[in-house]
Amino acid sequence: MPKIPKLLYAYLAREMLAPFFASFLIMNCVFFLVKFIPFLNFVLDLNISFGDFVRLFSYLFPNIFLYTIPMAAMLGVTIGFARLSSDTEILALKASGVSMYQIIPPVLLVTAMIALFTSYFSIKLIPLSELAMKQLTYTLMKEKITKGIKPHTFTEALGEVVVYVDDIDKNTDKWDKVWVSDMRNVHLPTVTMASSGDMTSNINDMNVSINLNNGSMHRSEHLNAQIVEFKHYQINIPLKPPSSKATLTKQRNILGMSELLTAWRTAPTSNEHDIREKRKLFIEFNKRLVLPAGCLLIGLLGLPLGLQAKPGKKAVGIQAGLAIFVIYYILFSTGRSLAEEGTLPVIIAMWAPNTFFFLLTVFWIYRVAAEKSLIPTPISNLYFVLKQFGVSWIAEIRYRFFPHRDPESAKETEMLRKLSKIRNRNLVSGNLTTKEFHYIKCKHFLDDECTLKFKDHLIARRSGFRPCPDCKKLEQQNKTKS
Repeated sequence: MPKIPKLLYAYLAREMLAPFFASFLIMNCVFFLVKFIPFLNFVLDLNISFGDFVRLFSYLFPNIFLYTIPMAAMLGVTIGFARLSSDTEILALKASGVSMYQIIPPVLLVTAMIALFTSYFSIKLIPLSELAMKQLTYTLMKEKITKGIKPHTFTEALGEVVVYVDDIDKNTDKWDKVWVSDMRNVHLPTVTMASSGDMTSNINDMNVSINLNNGSMHRSEHLNAQIVEFKHYQINIPLKPPSSKATLTKQRNILGMSELLTAWRTAPTSNEHDIREKRKLFIEFNKRLVLPAGCLLIGLLGLPLGLQAKPGKKAVGIQAGLAIFVIYYILFSTGRSLAEEGTLPVIIAMWAPNTFFFLLTVFWIYRVAAEKSLIPTPISNLYFVLKQFGVSWIAEIRYRFFPHRDPESAKETEMLRKLSKIRNRNLVSGNLTTKEFHYIKCKHFLDDECTLKFKDHLIARRSGFRPCPDCKKLEQQNKTKS
């Protein structure tokens, strides 16, 4: 049995975890600022204490971590291996006989631990935090309403429902001589008067109920008036937070995994609305499993992206990693929308992005281990042809439609048009008078004095030509990069 290189694995893990924690801290600060602004309206409207504000805001962090942890995992792996590759440490490992497949175990271990951490938030902590936020929001809003209703005072704590109470029993909280004005969805208020009443609440439905006894309701509509006498009458008022985006909690979000499955299996399917709600329950169940699995795959993708960094070469792994992260969540959101609409089965729509990124991860790790580029040669050649085709068309359009914008621009456009038609990028031009040749990137390549064209610079040198001063600088720059 081969011995596990514990020292190497510990070193690689440290290189990944250091940027992971730094990225995690930075991104959570950014998300904190984004989420903080909607909360200000809630805090100012309800006038809650600082302690309640901290508690309420802390319940948002499990949802934030569900997105910041995968992003930090990818950046941690990418930055760690980009540093190792730029400092030629990866090259030294290869020279010592360490293959790419021997580097995968510590990466897999670190990303698996991060994915398990993410799954704990997704499966366990998020439902608990959603439930705690709902309870605290309900308590704060009910407390505001209870404090707002005072004897001999018109209270507007219930929004469009105004309540006046003549007296309140401090022991039983019963109201005496109640007057209620309801302006909801009407032009003229509906006035209700009762000899007694009280208020009850329901946290599951997030509403309060005003229960009135022995009274009458006066409703006016244009020229008609209606008076209804009653013994018992109930007015239901939903509790809406001042900032619904900041504190919005859906009933299915507070259910545990087993409760979600039970609710999905027992949900009615009598009409289209019931079918849609049942589908959303199953989507929520899959979402809590899909995102942690996606965290593992996105983290592993950081390995081949980080290894693209080379000494003296601009690192593109971080930018590509962020782009891949955005693409993953776009595909995830698209799949969830297709599942909610019933266009695709829930399992296929929700797990399709993970399946695609799993195949991409395996493919890229294989190509990195085989010392190949991430993009296969036919695809990169196709990209180059399309790019050249695009440059050619842009030059043609500029030449035909904007030829006389200014002399310098016209000259530049004509040069770009001619260069785009040259297929051999190794072509050099020669000046018979000065015996100098010019690369295609040189500004003198298309000079009128350069009447000779050579297939490459080697043939030009054998013919007695030497590079011009600008081309010598180009050669030195190429040697430095290589």
